[in-house]
Order: sequence, then structure tokens, then C-alpha cells
Amino acid sequence: MKTIGRSILRIIPVLFIVSFFSSAYVELLPGDPAIYLLGQERAEEPGARELVNRELRLDKDVITRYGLWLGDVVTGDLGESVKTQGLKVSETIRQRLPITLELTALALGMSLLVSVPLGVYSAYRAGRRVDRGLNTASFAAISLPQFLVGILLIFVLFNQLDWLPPQGWTRLTEWDWWDHIRRLIMPIVALSLTEIAVFQRLLRADMLATLQNDFVLTARAKGMSPVHVLFRHALRPSSFSLITLAGISAGRLIGGTVIIEQLFQIPGIGLKMIDAITSNDLVVLQGLVLLVAVFYVMFNLFVEIAYALLDPRIRRG
Repeated sequence: MKTIGRSILRIIPVLFIVSFFSSAYVELLPGDPAIYLLGQERAEEPGARELVNRELRLDKDVITRYGLWLGDVVTGDLGESVKTQGLKVSETIRQRLPITLELTALALGMSLLVSVPLGVYSAYRAGRRVDRGLNTASFAAISLPQFLVGILLIFVLFNQLDWLPPQGWTRLTEWDWWDHIRRLIMPIVALSLTEIAVFQRLLRADMLATLQNDFVLTARAKGMSPVHVLFRHALRPSSFSLITLAGISAGRLIGGTVIIEQLFQIPGIGLKMIDAITSNDLVVLQGLVLLVAVFYVMFNLFVEIAYALLDPRIRRG
């Protein structure tokens, strides 16, 4: 409990810094923020600029504005869209966040599900033909950006083979679950391919070091099967770096879905960010950036908690 408490205390200043910069975006806008947000034509309408200045508290200094904004955020009020009056940012998040979380969770789950067996087997067969082939494939996968993988998947699996639909989104129901899954395959592969390669290489390196330890050699000397030695004795102490990277990757994947959601037209947080940027909807963008940053910080907190659960020495320390 002390470890968890210390971790929570460490992230509080980080959350304050992140929230402050999220609220201070308006200071970076060129010229009159009201004109920038509304556009020249709408800004000339009677009372339009005054309304935006009042709603966004642009007549107050940045510290006062941050304190008022933070008070609203704590109560769940992230404001309303400047472009679509009456549409609350919290409602936008409620509608779109589950889609992005589903995409992120499936991509991270697939990355771990594939990379862990490959990393373990690659370490077990280090220097052999299989290990060399996996290393070559991982180098190739790391060099491919996510958007390029997505474009290649669309070209091959849709244009050439016509196996999968290229774009669009359907909600998961008992009637169209198969169509829902088919539309997720390409985005998930595009997101997870690089993560699989990175996870596999990291776990392989840690497993190679662990396999040289005395307790592993003792387990082998007792006649235990290679599978038992690898997964029961060597995998757990080799997984700390993987857990750290997985936590960081989870936060990065939420932010990385911006391009993939745009490419596959998935109505999640990432696609809404693009819409907010192109339409100069600062209030929506502030809320979404804060949301992604909070998730990133929370994932790192979960990593520290997982450390304490996996290694008793951290709890005692």
C-alpha cells in the first residue's frame, strides 16, 4: 500500500502540469483568440466575440482562467464545443472513448499474445535459423510506420483480395458481431505490428540474460521440461522491462489511434481530434488532449503497481 500511495503522490504534480498546459493552449493562438476560433465571418456577427470571450473566460489572466477551468474539470464539465453550441465535450468523450479504448486494448492484447511466445522461443533457440528469421522480421516491422501498414493492408486485403472492408465502423451487437470484427482486423494489425516486433526483441534480450542464472540452470538440472523452465521460471523475472514498455505503449497507442482512426474512418477520440484541429474547436481539443494525457499518466501508475505485485523486493524496499 505504501508503494501505491507514493506512486499516486508522484503523479499528482504531473497531472497539474498537464492540465495547466491543456488549459493554456489559448495563449498560443495568433491574434485575437475569438476571431481564430470563430472565423472572420462569424466573428463579425454582433455579440459573437463577446460570447466566446465570456464562455472561455478570455478576459481573465491565465492563472485565474486555469483555476476556474480546473474547478469545472473536477466536476466533469469540460465545456461546450465552440463550433457546435450545446454539444458538451464530456458527451463527445462518452460516445467516442469506448471505441478508442476497444481498439487500443485489442491492439495491445494482440501484441502481447503474439510477442511473448515469439520472444521466449527466440531466446530458447538463440542463434538458430528461427531466431535469425524472427530478428529480421522484427527489424522490418519496426521500420514500417503504422499508417503505411494500414495503407498496405487496405491495398492487399481489400483492393487485391477483397477479403475485408476497407473503412467504416459498426457497433458490436449480437446481430452484426462478425461484421464488427472484420472491420477491426486491419486497424488492429496496423497498430500492433510494430509493438509486436519491439516487445519480442525486448523480451528475447531479457530472457537470454535470465536463462544464464543459477536458478534456471538448477531447474534444468532437475530434469524439468523446457516449457516448464521457460514459462514458469524464466518468464516472470524477464517480464519487468516488457511490463514497463507495455504500459508506455498503451498510452502511446491511445494517441497513435489518431492516424489509424482517420485512415479507417473509425469514430473514436483520434478522429474527433482531427476534426477539432481542422475546425479550430479549441474547447473540444483541450478536453481530448487532457483525456489522453491523463490516460498516459494512469497507465504508468499501473506499471508501478504491477512491479510491486510481481517483485516482493520492491514492496519491501
